[in-house]
Amino acid sequence: MKKYIFSIVMAIGLSSCDLNLLPQDAISPETFFKTENDLLLYTNSFYNALPSAEDVYNEDVDNVVKNSLRDELQGTRVVPTSGGGWSWGTLRNINYFLANSNKCPDARAVAKYNGLARFFRAYFYFGMVKRFGDVPWYSGTIEVNDEALLTKARDPRAMVMDSVMADIDYAIANLDASRQLNTVTKWTALALKSRVGLYEGTFRKYHTEFNLPNADKFLDACIAASEDLMKNSGYTIYKATPTTAYLRLFSSDNAIPDEVILARDFSDELQVYHNLNYYTMTASYGRPGLEKKLVNSYLMADGSRFTDLKGYETMQFAEEVQNRDPRLAQTIRTPGYTRIGENTPLVPEFGATVTGYQLIKFVSAPKWDTFNKDITDMPIFRYAEVLLNFAEAKAERGTLTQADLDRSTKLTRDRVGMPNISLAAANANPDPYQAQMYPNLKGANAGVILEIRRERRIELVMENFFRWDDLIRWKEGQLLTRPFKGMYFPGPGQYDLDKNGRIDLVIYEGTKPNVPGAQLLKLGSEILLENGAKGGNIVVNGHINKKFNEARDYLYPIPKQERLLNTNLTQNPNWE
Repeated sequence: MKKYIFSIVMAIGLSSCDLNLLPQDAISPETFFKTENDLLLYTNSFYNALPSAEDVYNEDVDNVVKNSLRDELQGTRVVPTSGGGWSWGTLRNINYFLANSNKCPDARAVAKYNGLARFFRAYFYFGMVKRFGDVPWYSGTIEVNDEALLTKARDPRAMVMDSVMADIDYAIANLDASRQLNTVTKWTALALKSRVGLYEGTFRKYHTEFNLPNADKFLDACIAASEDLMKNSGYTIYKATPTTAYLRLFSSDNAIPDEVILARDFSDELQVYHNLNYYTMTASYGRPGLEKKLVNSYLMADGSRFTDLKGYETMQFAEEVQNRDPRLAQTIRTPGYTRIGENTPLVPEFGATVTGYQLIKFVSAPKWDTFNKDITDMPIFRYAEVLLNFAEAKAERGTLTQADLDRSTKLTRDRVGMPNISLAAANANPDPYQAQMYPNLKGANAGVILEIRRERRIELVMENFFRWDDLIRWKEGQLLTRPFKGMYFPGPGQYDLDKNGRIDLVIYEGTKPNVPGAQLLKLGSEILLENGAKGGNIVVNGHINKKFNEARDYLYPIPKQERLLNTNLTQNPNWE
């Protein structure tokens, strides 16, 4: 049985202010923690802290957009009364285990499962620091009368992140070195260290307003962890044919162990499902679609820049998707697309995508289209991310070589038959289209960093909300205020989206036409174009004002109730 699917439920999670309460209703330390199996059973509960399927695929920042906007994009977040992510039950569970695990006489087992607990403590605190910045560090259980700990102030981010890295290092040293899809191992811990090092290093580099030291130390930690995994783990980039490999990696019912380091498991046999197929093919979940600027960012198949082509801004769908990076046609429906196991070509369905660029990443066979009935495994860590972390950290440190790119980004591009990034060419001729997205990026390596950011955006789209984290750590929240757009249409008319001789879409004014088999969209209500009847790109949520407060919105606020309970908690800047 997989670790994520439990036959025993340990009901030990409590509310955010219950750091001092011990889970004695479920576990008695006098009778438990005696064998390795006890340690295994207890630590199974830690896996609940990992992302759900929806947390993996439900990206909605500026890569994938919907017909509604998150509060973060509208600038309408407020200081919550309670909740708001300030929850500590997971940590209490972990620290309780660490306080009692040494009751097991098997020292090897204790070290192994302590390593697992410390992995999850690091994972927990990394999430808290990303969200709140400074947070109280608790490394042990708290007694009910320990007022000093219960009302302690927030510890400095620098101290907390040093503690996070110490926990990860312990996990690396003590976890199994086997490769297991559904179990945290040494390789998972190295992948986490790679992720944490890159995030924290670049956050400190670009967010000078926080005066955080040692950015390079974290970038170096990312590089070292990535190299260890690259040299010693045996993971590789999954390859099949260039026109199918990327799509197959995500549409496989079972995670592909060549590349996936850790996955959340789903099973028809055990009736553990998620909702991906239904999410992408109905109007029920916001009609998600790729945003125009991301579609424009995919290179041509020969490695040249699409946005260097004359007239790229007014290319219609069938033309703009031709001869592009094959990952585009394996991420959205393009002409000739068919469902897995079927041979009927399908065009984008505007009832299911607000931009016209309909998602197919993670979409599996039609038999899983029923509501909440999909079983594709969801990757939480995969090798491609580690390679991209490595390349970006090296570029940010100024130590990147062409040989480094050849053992990192080249592998993700080889999967689909794309030319690798050229370090010299990228820095000699930075892409102006990419550069206007990231005004905070400067320096001699700006050109190659732009290309690595492009590669990261394309390779990791629709996974684990990476895009939000990336924009936050790069200090590029201003990107979220720009208009979100979709396909280009010159105006009302009939459109053959896949150029097969049949009309697929009619954009009309006035009376609804009778065009059998075509999708009918009324201009001004069912579809909005930038210039109305004169055409333009689809406008998404044009009526909603987007704001991002550069002096406030890179962190979340501390809830009011928590500050009333603990008057030593300070609020984040400009959230008062």
